Amino acid sequence: MRLLSLVTALSLSLAGPAAAQCGGSFSSFVNGLKEEAVARGFDRGTVDAFFRSAQQDPRTLQRDRAQGVFKMGFTDFARRIISQYRIDQGRVNSERYDAVFRAAEQRFGVPRGVLLAFWAFETDYGAFQGDFNTLNSLVTLSHDCRRPELFRPQVFAALELYTHGDFDPVNTTGAWAGEIGMVQMLPEDILTKGIDGDGDGHVLLKTSAPDALMSGANMLAGLGWRPGEPWLQEVTVPADMDWSLAGLQTTKSGREWEAMGVRSRWGDIRGDLPASLILPQGRKGPAFLGYPNFNVYFEWNQSFVYVTTAAYFANRLMGGPVFDAGNPDPALEDGEMRLLQQKLAARGHDVGEIDGILGAGTRAAVRAEQMRLGLPADAWPTRELLNRL
Repeated sequence: MRLLSLVTALSLSLAGPAAAQCGGSFSSFVNGLKEEAVARGFDRGTVDAFFRSAQQDPRTLQRDRAQGVFKMGFTDFARRIISQYRIDQGRVNSERYDAVFRAAEQRFGVPRGVLLAFWAFETDYGAFQGDFNTLNSLVTLSHDCRRPELFRPQVFAALELYTHGDFDPVNTTGAWAGEIGMVQMLPEDILTKGIDGDGDGHVLLKTSAPDALMSGANMLAGLGWRPGEPWLQEVTVPADMDWSLAGLQTTKSGREWEAMGVRSRWGDIRGDLPASLILPQGRKGPAFLGYPNFNVYFEWNQSFVYVTTAAYFANRLMGGPVFDAGNPDPALEDGEMRLLQQKLAARGHDVGEIDGILGAGTRAAVRAEQMRLGLPADAWPTRELLNRL
């Protein structure tokens, strides 16, 4: 499920003339990858063995172009993905791996609720890790010219893991986008952030929960996680709030939000920390304060709905209440959202791809048009806005 959000650091500068960056004959493309691998210093026999089974996977491309789950609103998505099973298993796994969670928080400052939520959402605590051949997915997505710069370096990271005995090009499986293991990490992340949590000399995120949890905590720490600080806090907001202040583009101290009438539904607002007012479904729906650690979530996954749900679920797993859904205006249907995006784009707004997904660009454009039209500028697209446009 996780959307790619990290542009990897492995250099492409060693690519030989035969190593086309994407497209063309698939077999020629694979041969180009092999030549680049040798140029990078890998043994020719190792390279041949690694790529011997590589095949193009049409199913991977289908999944890459059909991420409809992210078109759901926050409330519907949260209710769909946060099941009683995941809550119950969260408690069970928290007790089962208590020592690992304590070690992860002591070493990296990442609370167990945060790790449990990712573990639950990514693979149902390791039960469903994906059945896509990882090498085939990575090579297929590298060959595809949509986002080769994201996937091509992962092929060589997987090759490096193969030389360590930690990747099997035939049998290693995972998500369609190449993520592996219980918390779904990309090969380069495993190389740079993987930790042998159980002391067996290998980093095996598919079979070892301690490896997966410690590696996930290390990755979040590397992305900027701030120990001892909250991430997302549900709040109530006064009806006369200046709604244009909501959104990640505006930060104020917790004290400033309190002075404007914002109140916490669980725990104390951290007055000393910067925070943004998050309204995933507009002014009539749930409301949260997002602290600096909330921004770290977007380095893991760029979907606003997924990130907000994962951060909220982390609170639930640590004793927080069920959010107040409020009574938001109905979400636009897929066709309506696409029409709205077309209208916004025609007015000069950068909404990215016309895909029916309420991403950051579309939210910003909605807020701008709401302000222009004198509507409450809460960035939640409504049929009234669509009709006015």
